[in-house]
Amino acid sequence: MSSPGSGMLSGFTKLCKGLAVILIGGHVVVQLLPTSVTYLALIPARTIPFGWNLITAGYIEQSVHGVVVSTLGLLFMGKLLEPIWGSKEFLKFIFIVNFLTSVCVFITAIALYYLTMQEKYLYMPLSGFHGVLAGFLVGIKQIVPDQELYLLKIKVKWLPSLMLLLSIAISFFTPESATYLPTLIFGTYIGWIYLRYLQRKPESKLRGDPSEDFAFSTFFPEFLRPIIDPIASIFHRMLCGKSEVSSNPQGYTLGGAPLLGSDPIEASRRRERGARALEERLAAEKLAAGRDSEEPHIDGNDRV
Repeated sequence: MSSPGSGMLSGFTKLCKGLAVILIGGHVVVQLLPTSVTYLALIPARTIPFGWNLITAGYIEQSVHGVVVSTLGLLFMGKLLEPIWGSKEFLKFIFIVNFLTSVCVFITAIALYYLTMQEKYLYMPLSGFHGVLAGFLVGIKQIVPDQELYLLKIKVKWLPSLMLLLSIAISFFTPESATYLPTLIFGTYIGWIYLRYLQRKPESKLRGDPSEDFAFSTFFPEFLRPIIDPIASIFHRMLCGKSEVSSNPQGYTLGGAPLLGSDPIEASRRRERGARALEERLAAEKLAAGRDSEEPHIDGNDRV
């Protein structure tokens, strides 16, 4: 007989379960062999020659609460994202966001050392999956932006912004939490860059999501967007050359010709598929929960 709530706790993909095992295994390793942190975590002063820690650091959680949050976040967000993106694309997203986030954190630590001459920036072991989790929030923002969270009464599109705002506020009061801040910021930004410009859609041979609903300024309140948009357009031109966002259905253009993967209609279809997938999953979980509540009554009647 299924236990109550089994619908919510079921449906995790094999890939997510496998990655969860890696996260838990990495935590166990650093607890049993503390010296392994030197080789697996990102320690800027030792990244050369230990360059592999740019990859391994993202899968090493040094604290119990870190591995719990990362594992649950991976399972539940992956449960939504992987079926829509596909396993290959989901794994590719994790690898790229994790690696590029580590590279950005490494460069930031080196820069902070030269600015402050404090060696703690060189020898502090940095690790954790939270950069990828921040990227996942951006992916959910892209797929179901207008979905409202039941308990918080806020739309999903604000989750990445609220996460960063809360993290920045906490870092002022707990210096230890400030070590997570660069990873969260870069994880969010790299996740957006990848989804905005690079993610390939095999079914349509398109790349990226040029829709206005996924512009960089949508991470900020409405009154700040007139200030953010001109700044964001500079970085947009750096990434896309002389491309411009046009009002026609072709999306990005380059010299009058549409760029591959710049169809706003396709981006809208992706959001519709995401919303439909989420609704179907929620309906399936409610149905499973309904069956769980009916089973005790059926068992009681059978005994009578």
